[in-house]
Amino acid sequence: MDPDVRSKTPGKCPRCGMALEAGIKEPVEYRMNVKARPANIPAGKPVELSFELLDPKSGQRVTKFEVVHEKLFHLFLVSADLETFIHDHPAPGADGIFRYRTTFKKPGIYRLLADCYPSGGTPQLLPRYLTTAGYNKSIEQSLGHLVPDLAPKQAQNMTVSLRMEPPEPVPGRKTMLFFSVTPGDGLEPYLGAWGHLLAASSDLIDGIHEHPIYADGKPEIQFNVFFPRAETYRVWVQFQRQGVVNTAAFTIPVKELR
Repeated sequence: MDPDVRSKTPGKCPRCGMALEAGIKEPVEYRMNVKARPANIPAGKPVELSFELLDPKSGQRVTKFEVVHEKLFHLFLVSADLETFIHDHPAPGADGIFRYRTTFKKPGIYRLLADCYPSGGTPQLLPRYLTTAGYNKSIEQSLGHLVPDLAPKQAQNMTVSLRMEPPEPVPGRKTMLFFSVTPGDGLEPYLGAWGHLLAASSDLIDGIHEHPIYADGKPEIQFNVFFPRAETYRVWVQFQRQGVVNTAAFTIPVKELR
């Protein structure tokens, strides 16, 4: 799940808790079928989404998955304007299909990322687009106009602040994101990690899912991110304190060196 983690001896990944594997497999992308019921997705009404993964070699449905961060399947769902953010976990069925009920609150285009690990394969982060019924604007017309926003955020029961090194991120180079939380007591692992991060580019092309590189229950949590392009990114982070999951969003401009 975290291929950059290295160890000379067997053990567990310090970020995701999974058993370390000898050697790194070449990434192989699985095919994912996504279906909605009703098929014409209504805005403002419940919808059931189903997810089926197919083995790229056999073409057969995958029925066994590895547990990653306490779940078999992580689903991220964001709206094209990047105002809506959902991180949740579809339920596995005996038939190998994952199902999830949700409501698309407003008409538009939505981008989803499915994060899972089929047994015998490699970790997957699979993107798809969904559009609500009757919505006829192009994706370019639907995108939000993001303005840089690095100010501290008040979440459910904490304030989250951000410091970056370098202060102005450069595409293709490591950016260290230091998140400080206040109050700093009562922090707890959430889904097997001290935090989760999702970054999405303003044009919806890039999606990045990361876990802390340095965290130990203290009020500063560090993520390392390689932003691939000069673009503006909406970054959501999630931390748990006293049993409450906190979500905070920042908007980070990434520019080429001058």
